[in-house]
Amino acid sequence: MKKNDRAEVISMKKNDLLEVKIEDIGMDGEGIGKVDGYTLFVKDAVIGDVIEAKITKAKKNYGYARVIKIKEPSPYRIEAKCPVARQCGGCQIQEMSYDQQLIFKENKIRNNLIRIGKFENPPMEPIIGMKEPFYYRNKAQFPIGTDKDGYIIAGFYAGRTHDIIPNRKCFLGVDINETILDKVIDYMNENKVSSYNETTGKGLVRHVLIRYGFRTKEIMVCIIVNGKSLPNQEKLIKSLCELDGMTSITLNVNREKTNVILGREIVELWGKGYIEDYIGDVKYQISPLSFYQVNPAQTEKLYGTALEYAGLTGNETVWDLYCGIGTISLFLAQRAKQVYGVEIVPEAIEDAKRNAKLNGIENAEFYVGKSEEVLPRKLAEGNVKADVIVVDPPRKGCEEALLKAILEMGVPKVVYVSCDSATLARDLRYLCDGGYEIERVRGVDMFGNTGHVETVVLLSKLKTAQSIEVEIDLDEMDLTTAESKATYAEIKQYVLDNAGFKVSQLYIAQVKRKHGLIERINYNLGEGKAKVPQVPSEKEKAIEDALKHFQMI
Repeated sequence: MKKNDRAEVISMKKNDLLEVKIEDIGMDGEGIGKVDGYTLFVKDAVIGDVIEAKITKAKKNYGYARVIKIKEPSPYRIEAKCPVARQCGGCQIQEMSYDQQLIFKENKIRNNLIRIGKFENPPMEPIIGMKEPFYYRNKAQFPIGTDKDGYIIAGFYAGRTHDIIPNRKCFLGVDINETILDKVIDYMNENKVSSYNETTGKGLVRHVLIRYGFRTKEIMVCIIVNGKSLPNQEKLIKSLCELDGMTSITLNVNREKTNVILGREIVELWGKGYIEDYIGDVKYQISPLSFYQVNPAQTEKLYGTALEYAGLTGNETVWDLYCGIGTISLFLAQRAKQVYGVEIVPEAIEDAKRNAKLNGIENAEFYVGKSEEVLPRKLAEGNVKADVIVVDPPRKGCEEALLKAILEMGVPKVVYVSCDSATLARDLRYLCDGGYEIERVRGVDMFGNTGHVETVVLLSKLKTAQSIEVEIDLDEMDLTTAESKATYAEIKQYVLDNAGFKVSQLYIAQVKRKHGLIERINYNLGEGKAKVPQVPSEKEKAIEDALKHFQMI
């Protein structure tokens, strides 16, 4: 870059108007373009758009901008279904065609694995998309406020603010949400019930939480309040009970001046304190405080992918870390010999135990505590083992202590379910540096029209036979001339360079045996008791090509 170009970059400032072509999409769905080397992140812009943009925040080498005018629309641009999609912070990429959304999300995973994890060619499988990228959320939390004219409003926060955009009909949620909000606001107006003011800390109603059972059609309404009760609450109960499927009406007490939505205290007003719903054939009880996936149809596909990657035959012991209320634990228990779930939140573990009992599942046990402490302790006691570990951590990823514990135990398989591919890539790098290898990666779109995507990864570690001290005369090993031509490392590198994917030493050993090449003792397949995974056809061909290259067959 020339000096005068550098000067032009530095001169970019707030409120500058620029013409920008959008060439990429950022992690949160914002459009990315460059003007004279200066990078701009533009909300609501789509790859291929040529726009007039106004800089809202200027840094030295990059800035943020908003769309003033779309001069040439992208071929991937569509009209948003929601009239407040741009103002609302919930749908970052609703103006992008769904096919292109899936491409963006798959690339997001791949790029994070390459850039952050330093994996040159991650073994990506096609992303699992949604049949209908709208009306999929079984849970919604609507903030309640008052507008400048004194009218009570409900909606969602504008992006990066706590300003409520009035909207009772969200196209990601279920239709019943709008009717429930109408009833709540009518009740508040008729009974002069105030909304909560974040600035002053005064007012009563903070949020309305709605959960809906897609299979059971059961409805939960939870009113989050800055108090202990609602005035004339029987009137609200009567109104809500007019709705078919109403099952649970509760209050959640949150009197703290905080951005955290839910408090810890639940007051049951009517019906049960929970609703029930299914993921696959497993039934779950869901309370206001329960963590439960918001997209049940895609959750079944997500857990199904994790189950496929785990490769369970009915003989394995599985540890599910960060198990929550046992959603994935109970799903895995259908195929495993035994499942152990670990979660630091005691209430979640009680929910998990209750859900296991509800489904008659007897091969699942749950422990309260930190996974990195509970797992090593239980294994050291000698009563349990670990064939497969499943981790489904929060957005921040796994604790380093847990990753270290997994490495120390050398568990044969790790299935990592992630809601943030950036922290996923970081954690995978740690595990792979410790002796694991990525076998499979697949994205699952759980949140259509948003920038978020879930990822499932299978990591494997070569299982070696129990060490036995023996003396061996090298002359007795019958090391063939062909076997000595290339090392396993050389074969693996050749396959990676020419076929584009990684192969394990175990797979190479199997192909060598098939062609009559005698294995070294340290690459034997054990005592014949363990189930040995078979080489996929495409990897077998690639290994055979390598063996031919090195003139071994």
